[in-house]
Amino acid sequence: MFSYTRAESRERGRLFRKGFRQALADNVDPALERRIQAIDQSAAERGQRELNALHTVRDNDRNTVAQAKAKVRTAAREDKAAAKQALRDAEQQLKRSERAVNRAENS
Repeated sequence: MFSYTRAESRERGRLFRKGFRQALADNVDPALERRIQAIDQSAAERGQRELNALHTVRDNDRNTVAQAKAKVRTAAREDKAAAKQALRDAEQQLKRSERAVNRAENS
């Protein structure tokens, strides 16, 4: 996963266009390629950190759902409705975090 900042994205695009023009002339500057690779590497590192953070959030949400299920099973009759609502809320949050992880992994 790559996570480019706006400045990196603009710079990479500018360097790519410059390299494309140089490639048409068969005279590509190696410094240009190194700069593009450095931008890609920093974006990949940032993307990996963000993906790891998403995995952590998803794991925490899974634990929250498990705790909510346990509370539903052990709740007194008066507290059962509130426990079920908390379980539904936790499951919705888990779905959102799983979708975010899937989008990040597939992009």
